[in-house]
Amino acid sequence: ALFLYWIMAFVTKTIKLVRYCQDGVPFSQLRFCITGIMVILYGLLMAVEVNVIRVRRYVFFMNPQKVKPPEDLQDLGVRFLQPFVNLLSKATYWWMNTLIISAHKKPVDLKAIGKLPIAMRALTNYVCLKEAYEEQKKKVAEQPNRSPSIWLAMYSAFGRPILLSSTFRYLADLLGFAGPLCISGIVQGFQNTTNNTNTTEKVKDPSNSYLSSEEFLRNVYVLAVLLFLALILQRTFLQASYYVTTETGINLRGAL
Repeated sequence: ALFLYWIMAFVTKTIKLVRYCQDGVPFSQLRFCITGIMVILYGLLMAVEVNVIRVRRYVFFMNPQKVKPPEDLQDLGVRFLQPFVNLLSKATYWWMNTLIISAHKKPVDLKAIGKLPIAMRALTNYVCLKEAYEEQKKKVAEQPNRSPSIWLAMYSAFGRPILLSSTFRYLADLLGFAGPLCISGIVQGFQNTTNNTNTTEKVKDPSNSYLSSEEFLRNVYVLAVLLFLALILQRTFLQASYYVTTETGINLRGAL
């Protein structure tokens, strides 16, 4: 059902975008930009659904792949659910509400915290680092002048979360420019409003019912909302970067 919905939404938005092109609506119009973004978004969601059907081999396949829940979720002693919750819960740590509420009532002990997931245990990370180091030894086995690099082994085992943490930090730093730009636009918008009260304002052509992206971004209320969202996203990306960095550091230390 969800796959059919993405197909219908993608086709509908594509027809709407083609109609805008036939009517000669320029790219600078807000409605054209929003429709183009929706076409790309629905196309990506449809591609994700197609990939899930291909990997799981269901709907059109005779022998679907059986999906078992992770072993950590089957263990009632594991209460650290960060790797298994959805994206919104990961960003807001909503899954920790039960632990936080219980911590307000009484002191938290190790039994309430529970066990660590398998992927975060020292033995698991040690095996992962050892396998990466063994791969390095195989690569340099035919080269007697070279020795296996522990740095390359650590990068091979833990490089992906390090790159993810760096990406989150770069995004947070880029969003730091949104604040001054929005504030500058808000101040300029109020100045233009004050100046327009003393001059004759230009009458807009009623035949042109489309709002341009430039006019939309000049609105002070829109800039205020964008400033609020930019600050929330900046703090979210910073928190995600700190969390991934701390978790990777703990896993690497446990592996060593």
